[in-house]
This record gives sequence, C-alpha cells and structure tokens, in this order.
Amino acid sequence: MKQHDASGRKVAEWLTTQKQVQKIYYPGLASHPQHELAKRQMKGFGGMISFDVGHIDLARQILDGTKIFALAESLGGVESLIGHPASQTHASVPVAMRQAMGLTDSLVRLSVGIEEPEDLIEDLAQAMA
Repeated sequence: MKQHDASGRKVAEWLTTQKQVQKIYYPGLASHPQHELAKRQMKGFGGMISFDVGHIDLARQILDGTKIFALAESLGGVESLIGHPASQTHASVPVAMRQAMGLTDSLVRLSVGIEEPEDLIEDLAQAMA
C-alpha cells in the first residue's frame, strides 16, 4: 500500500503539469476540494486517480496507447490498470446522469500499481503524445 500511495502521488503530480489534462480527481493533491478531509481521515492517498482530458478521442488514444497500464474494468491489483468508466463500469448509466455526476466520455481512470512511477509516467506521456 505504501508503494501504491507513493506512486499514485507521483503520477498525480505529473498529471498536473500536462496541458491536455483539464481536471484531476485525486485527494492527495492540495487542489482537490476534499484534500484536508482526506488528510485527516487517511494515512495515505492511494493509487486511484481519475483525470479528464476534454475529448473522447484523446481519452481513447491514451487507453489504447499505454503499454504498462492494462485496460481493465476492475481496478485495484498490484499491476497498474487503466479504465474508461463511461464505456465500462458506467456504460448502462444514462448519458445525462453520467454528465450530472461529472463522469464524462473523456474521463480516464487509473489504478496505479507497484511498478516504478517513472516508468508509469513515461507510459502515460507516450500515450498522450
């Protein structure tokens, strides 16, 4: 769990520097609206990160382009996984309801595993390029 947390923080921080990323959902970032609450309730922030890239085509490019992150609906193993909630876990939710929840077609979800965070960042960078 320590490695999930450490790697998740590094990947989330890197995502903040990417111009394609419009929004990041990760309580370990000071910019997250519930960061202070998370700090009080948690010992770490884990490796679950969601981010929005603003357009479904870029989301698909990232999903299809990663080499280390494996595409999966179920998240939370020791290996790094990537998912697209709008077409996987929430595909049966009506579009209007998904939009109201902030679950856009351009949202990508990561479960950061125990691999070297630099390798994961490089994988995401090449998929975004």
